[in-house]
Amino acid sequence: MPPNLYGRKTQPLFLILMIHFLRRAVNGDQFLAMDIGFENTAGPEKHQAVALRVSGDMAIFHNCAIDGYQDTLYTHSYRQFYRECNITGTIDFVFGDAAAVFQNCMMIVKKPLDNQQCMVTAQGRKDRHSKGALILQGCIITADQEFWATKPMPKSYLGRPWKVFARTIIMQSFIDQNIEPEGWAPWDGSFALDTCYFGEFNNIGPGANTAKRVTWKGFKKISLAEAVSYTPQKYIQGDLWIKTSSIPYDPGLM
Repeated sequence: MPPNLYGRKTQPLFLILMIHFLRRAVNGDQFLAMDIGFENTAGPEKHQAVALRVSGDMAIFHNCAIDGYQDTLYTHSYRQFYRECNITGTIDFVFGDAAAVFQNCMMIVKKPLDNQQCMVTAQGRKDRHSKGALILQGCIITADQEFWATKPMPKSYLGRPWKVFARTIIMQSFIDQNIEPEGWAPWDGSFALDTCYFGEFNNIGPGANTAKRVTWKGFKKISLAEAVSYTPQKYIQGDLWIKTSSIPYDPGLM
């Protein structure tokens, strides 16, 4: 089902987005979206249903809503920056192999189908030399009202390794109690558990305690220096293209 698009139609950006959405993707470099909503209304029964795919370099999304269920946001490739966006879904709802930084965003887990588990992220790095990563900084990871009202409450995790060198970093964020104490889930048996890189740094909230996190080789409680290396200034050279935009931007640790 094609994604819906909603927002202020008087903005020139709306026409640009409509053109792009004939292909259901943002492919151009230096793309900027503000105050726009992207939605796939297929529902959980349709399984994979991407609301937005981003493949252009230096793409910026500010104050956008990206809504779906499974595979909501496909961060396909290159450098991407998301600021103060709300992203919703159930399974692997932020996925792909872009070098994508999410700052001050809301990651909202929805109620899944019966017997499904929810995964916020599924990073897809196949090459150990690739810069691909999903970096959540200053974000809130929580669930919607329907999820909280479900008894027993469905299990949800920060993410799982879609590809062999999957890399996801969650730092300086609030992790709510819907996230299981293990934090992370396997993809298929022992696949990528030693080769993935799942890092956490200075998170808060009832789901942030790392004492019962998975014991895989790929799980890391990262150092201050490592956290700095994953800030947008360092990791995606944000000063060269985000700083010059009108978008709020914290280049380093917050």
